[in-house]
Amino acid sequence: MIIDGKKIAQEVRNEVKSEVEELKSRGINPGLAVVLVGENPASLVYVRQKERACEEVGIASYKYTLPEDTTEEKLLSVVEELNHNENIHGILVQLPLPEHLDEKKVIEKISTEKDVDGFHPLNMGRLFVGEPSFVPCTPQGVIELIERSGFEIKGKKAVIVGRSNIVGKPVAMLLLMRHATITICHTRTKDLSAETRQADILVVAAGRPQVITGDMVKEGVVVIDVGINRVDGKLVGDVDFESVKEKAAAITPVPGGVGPMTVAMLMKNTVQAAKKLSGGGV
Repeated sequence: MIIDGKKIAQEVRNEVKSEVEELKSRGINPGLAVVLVGENPASLVYVRQKERACEEVGIASYKYTLPEDTTEEKLLSVVEELNHNENIHGILVQLPLPEHLDEKKVIEKISTEKDVDGFHPLNMGRLFVGEPSFVPCTPQGVIELIERSGFEIKGKKAVIVGRSNIVGKPVAMLLLMRHATITICHTRTKDLSAETRQADILVVAAGRPQVITGDMVKEGVVVIDVGINRVDGKLVGDVDFESVKEKAAAITPVPGGVGPMTVAMLMKNTVQAAKKLSGGGV
């Protein structure tokens, strides 16, 4: 089974669109601000995708484009203004930032109530103690892909390859909250194959092209490939799709797997923020 991220993301966006219409009927117009510093080509593509998704579901989209040489003080003041802007329910600062800017400081400046990316340390902390408010979009998308494809998480052995704050760690927590037994692997894991072959659910976010091959997985595994790498002008994941698909019960393709889910979850988080900030509950 090839897990169709585009199709599932469309289902999520349709649900979000209905929620937005309901909010608008009560006079609440969800708004998302995206702050872009410089002209990183990949970031420009992501921002356009987010704008299109906002348009589709009915969320007001506000783009703040700042030059590459913007000072940290200026960027922090823009974020602070957005924190106090009542038309804005979600704030997203597009990463990566130029090197002279401190990402940590910028993320911490975003109001926790508008942190729709879920990267603020307070929101991360809430996730780790089992009281999430905003869950990072890609990990949340991974869980939706598994559950909406009809696979049970409870009681399963889940192996995560990658330990980043953006994907690896939050995915592990979300799987743990759903009663999976988790193993997190990384560059210093001694025998990666021995770990991955035990997985009922394998989430790969290693940032290395085709690092997981068919001989590293068992029959019937569910494989979620978070990686996006460009090799010889072609997009490939962290999983060798052709060899792994022969053994997997289900696998996400690259592109068209996890990617579309990230933007869909951002829309979902923005609606959640609008409900909270307007006193409408979650």
